[in-house]
Amino acid sequence: MNWNRPLIVGLLVLLAALAWWRLQPVGGELRQTRLLMGTTVEILVDGADTARLESAVAAAFAEMERLDRLLSRYRDDSDVARLSQSEGGATVAAETAEVIALGLDVARRSDGAFDLGLGQLNDLWGLDQESPSIPTASAIAAALTGTGPAALSLDGLQVSKHSPQLQIDLGGIAKGFVVDRAIAVLRKAGVTSGAVNAGGDMFLLGERPQRPWRIGIQHPRQQGDVLEAVQISDRAVVTSGDYERFFEQDGVRYHHLFDPQSGLPARSCQSVTIIADNVALADALATAVFVLGPQRGLALLADYPQAAGLIIAADGSRHVTPTWAAYRVAP
Repeated sequence: MNWNRPLIVGLLVLLAALAWWRLQPVGGELRQTRLLMGTTVEILVDGADTARLESAVAAAFAEMERLDRLLSRYRDDSDVARLSQSEGGATVAAETAEVIALGLDVARRSDGAFDLGLGQLNDLWGLDQESPSIPTASAIAAALTGTGPAALSLDGLQVSKHSPQLQIDLGGIAKGFVVDRAIAVLRKAGVTSGAVNAGGDMFLLGERPQRPWRIGIQHPRQQGDVLEAVQISDRAVVTSGDYERFFEQDGVRYHHLFDPQSGLPARSCQSVTIIADNVALADALATAVFVLGPQRGLALLADYPQAAGLIIAADGSRHVTPTWAAYRVAP
C-alpha cells in the first residue's frame, strides 16, 4: 500500500494541484509563505512601497489565521467543532454562517454532490493520517447516517443540525473563503496587483497588462506536466484532482473526493478546474463537479454563468464549459 503522508501533501499540493508561480516572470515583488490550514499558503504582491506591502501581507495572514480558528474542524474551540459536538446546533460567527450558507446552496443545486456533513466519513478513511485504510461497508453506512443537503439549516447565525451525530467538515469550501478574505484585506490596504495561493486554491488580483497572470494546470496523470494554461485577472481558480491525497491498494487508487451517496471515492473524473468570481464558490463547485462527472457537472455549471470549467473525465477525455475558451492560452 502506498499513500501520501499529510506533511508531504501540505508541502507539495502547491506543485501538484496547479503549476503556478513557475509560469510567472520574475520581477519586483514581495512573496511570503506560511503553513496554514494544513497546507502551504503563499502571498505575492507587487508594488514599489515595500513597507506598505509587508504590512498588507502581514494583515492578510493574520486574517487567514483568525478565520482558521473559526472554521477548522481540528480545533476544539472552533465554530465547526462546537457545531459538531452539539446535539442540535449552535450559534456561529457571521463568517461561519456565510460559508455554511454558500455550501448549503451548492449542496442543494448539486443534488447533494457537495456535502458539509462528511466529517465522520473523512475520519473513517483517514486520508489525512499516516495510515489510511478502506473502511467496511457497514462503517461507511454508519458514517453517512444523517448526512445530505437537508442535514443542516441556517437561520441568521443559528445553525441547526437535524441529526445529533452529524460531524461538520467545511474543508471543501472554507479554504477558498479564507483566501477570498485575504484578498479583501490586500485590496483594503491598497494592493492592486497580487495573488494568494492556498494549496492550489488561488485568486489572482489585478490586470497586470505587462505581466499577465498565467496559470498552468497540472496534468492529472503525468506528474509535473502542464495540461493546459489559462490567463486570468481578478478571478479565482481552483483544481480538485484524485492525485492530491490518495493511497493505492491492489492497484486501485482511493482518494479524498468522496461521493456523498456511496461514501466511496468518486470515480467519474481525474480532475476538475473551475474559474469563478471568488475562491469559495470555485472550491465548492470543483468538488461538486468532480463527484457529478462530466455530463451532470456541466449541467451544474450552467447554473453559474460567471464560472468556467475544465473537466478531465475518468477516461482522460476533456470537457469544458463554453466560457472556458476565453481563458485558455498555449502552455
